[in-house]
Amino acid sequence: MSDILMKEMESVSLSPESKEDEKQEGHEDGVSSFLLVDEQEKLRVHSESEFLDKLGCGDVAGVKVLSVFGNTGDGKSHTLNHILFGGEKVFYTSKSPSSCTVGVWAAYEPQLGLIALDTEGLLGAASNQNQRMRLLLKVLAVSDIVIYRTRAERLHNDMYMFLSSASGAYLKHFTPELRALSSRCGLDVPLSSLGPAVIIFQETTHTQLLGQDPSVPGSADTQLQKRFHDLNLRTEAFSSVQYVGTQTITPPTDYEGLLEAVRQQVRNTHTRSPRQPGIVFQALDGLSERFCGELSDKKMTLHSFFPDEYFTCSAVCLSCNIRCKNGMNHLKDRVPHMADGLCQFAHQYNNKVLICKACYEEGREVIVVPKTSASSDNPWLGLAIYAWSGYVLECSRCGVIFRSRQYWVGNQDPESGVVRSEVKHVWEGSDTFLTNHQNAAQRVLDGMSYMIQSVSEYSAGPTKAVAAWLTDQVAPPYWRPNNEITSCHACHKVFEEAERKHHCRSCGEGFCHPCSSHRMPVPERGWGSGPVRVCRACHQQGGPAEADHQEVQPGPRGLIARRVTEVAQSTLDMVSTAVDYPLCFMKDVARPDYWVPDQDITQCHHCSKTFTPAISKHHCRACGQGVCGPCSTQTRPVPSRGWDHPVRVCDSCHARTDSL
Repeated sequence: MSDILMKEMESVSLSPESKEDEKQEGHEDGVSSFLLVDEQEKLRVHSESEFLDKLGCGDVAGVKVLSVFGNTGDGKSHTLNHILFGGEKVFYTSKSPSSCTVGVWAAYEPQLGLIALDTEGLLGAASNQNQRMRLLLKVLAVSDIVIYRTRAERLHNDMYMFLSSASGAYLKHFTPELRALSSRCGLDVPLSSLGPAVIIFQETTHTQLLGQDPSVPGSADTQLQKRFHDLNLRTEAFSSVQYVGTQTITPPTDYEGLLEAVRQQVRNTHTRSPRQPGIVFQALDGLSERFCGELSDKKMTLHSFFPDEYFTCSAVCLSCNIRCKNGMNHLKDRVPHMADGLCQFAHQYNNKVLICKACYEEGREVIVVPKTSASSDNPWLGLAIYAWSGYVLECSRCGVIFRSRQYWVGNQDPESGVVRSEVKHVWEGSDTFLTNHQNAAQRVLDGMSYMIQSVSEYSAGPTKAVAAWLTDQVAPPYWRPNNEITSCHACHKVFEEAERKHHCRSCGEGFCHPCSSHRMPVPERGWGSGPVRVCRACHQQGGPAEADHQEVQPGPRGLIARRVTEVAQSTLDMVSTAVDYPLCFMKDVARPDYWVPDQDITQCHHCSKTFTPAISKHHCRACGQGVCGPCSTQTRPVPSRGWDHPVRVCDSCHARTDSL
């Protein structure tokens, strides 16, 4: 873009609030158009029915779309009002040199069957300029006829560059999306192959129009195309580029030539046929959804009004800083990030991959990763093979192609024969290169945990029953039997199956832990050697009631038996704690790289339930997050993580796999 254009863009600035005020004044003056898209590229019409109601063309079978482009102050809104609405003030106009149109405004002209779109000037407000330029191309993409309005005495190179840049961006970025839209709408002819017709409307005062100078050969359209060619610019996206000029020495402006050119394009159905007005909204809505998001505030480049950054994905390779070449929001279509050129190896990302050489020579790219065992190995036998023969490389087509210790001597590096290495791009949010597939240690712990859990589940019921019976046999006679205690005597909370019941040494009733956390000597009951557990009520009154004292005095033998039982139980608890510590240490060491550490997991990743000693933590083998048992009831193989046999996964990862 020229320096003159950049300076004008910086000098012309008006706050969005003041512009909106001007527009509101326009409505008070009888303006009947409505705001279709605001300056932030957001559709202000939320449905197809609302779009048709505002236009008043719900019963119309087919329409065409006419849009107007041009610099600020060149009279775009005034031109639309005169050629389509007989001078009626449908679109707001102002005598101010600043832009009086913010965003895109729409109105319907029933005689020609045209939806007219009035756009903001190319020299509009400097804020969000990149987004505003991208918005112009969206409007151009849904238009059948485009008027480029200029009052310049001579056609500047900026106009040629704008149209050429718009043509290139239309073909490169909008064609695939318009083709997909045509398929969704069931159109016979794809929208992407039907570029709009461009009419360049020039109004001069002192200079001759194109085609009027006898010394310059060729018609006005021929001279126009020659100028594009001389500047090495192309306009193949447009079905036609036509010149219409008028010289205004004394106002008013003569619009007859422009109106006749518009009528011809409306009647011309060889390249663009009328379509249902709802399709116009669907096209604009689809383009707005695809090409959206914040853009940097840096100025436009000198080479293009529509640089690729407007329409391509903003993701950048973390290793080599190359930009993704796919279109915006391509991840919604499950299309991965891609970039041209070679990447550089980064140790922290470990982004070197191994590709099966046999498949590569046949034209396929199959990535192989070192794993503990092959998918065909038995889970436990695979661990034994791993201990003997080392890690394995398995191709999904060729099977096992390498074992690190397959032979007694002479084992070679896999890159010397069976695989080729390649450095891949690394994208933010992807953990493809951060996975450790050698999970032998974790698999051993999983097996141990499974066996321990199975034994515990089968023996839990009988063990609790025997423990409760034994406790009742050695309990003092004033204690309430365990089988009669179903809820806490103080707070009346019903005991859960795994919850422990506590007896108050003073009154003998059963309590939960919070209601019996006090301690004091109870010599009346024979507990006089030191503080023992009592309930809150007995602690407050200082001991048992006198009425019960003579009746429930325990004998020495029963008391001794109970004390022996408590010492034995405390000893077992200490041993259990001592065994549990090294087991947790081993689990942390064996944890795969992508697992969230146990100490960082305080609540379930899905239901947000806080973990307690009674609620076990489980790791999803697919995403590595910590989840509770109810949120990880499914099992399936996770080959991408090195789990070739069914393993525990969270419900979200299981559902995601089912939907693929």
